[in-house]
Amino acid sequence: MVLSWAPHVRPLPQSVANSFAEWMIAAEIDLVITHPRGMDLSVKFIGTVPILHQQESAFKDADFVYVKNWSSFSDYGKFENIPEWKVTQEKLALTKNARLMHCLPVRRNVVIADDALDSDHSVVMRQAENRLFTAQSVLKKILEASK
Repeated sequence: MVLSWAPHVRPLPQSVANSFAEWMIAAEIDLVITHPRGMDLSVKFIGTVPILHQQESAFKDADFVYVKNWSSFSDYGKFENIPEWKVTQEKLALTKNARLMHCLPVRRNVVIADDALDSDHSVVMRQAENRLFTAQSVLKKILEASK
């Protein structure tokens, strides 16, 4: 599993990336994080997960690629739009037929190129649909607990 930083038009918080890394570690999933230098996540959440600063190297032989933007931990709010970090079909070709993930909404052709987002490898829409069932499950638990 690869968690990849991607460009965005404004700085975003680290919450999704931190939570994703924390859960992958808890589930004992083989995780690699890739991001440009200076866009580090908190060690509190990523522990000893390998960090690669070359996206193409991180994608090599990956089964899943989760794409997300985040701000620098050490310089929170630091914003860099680095277009060459956009995920493309060419980069996905380096993987082992990896499934492409993103939590939506996504800025097309900024974060992920259309050819990758609309490919058969993209599970972005299924991932979004799963949130509906997750939210229903949480709501059910809350309602049951309040009885």
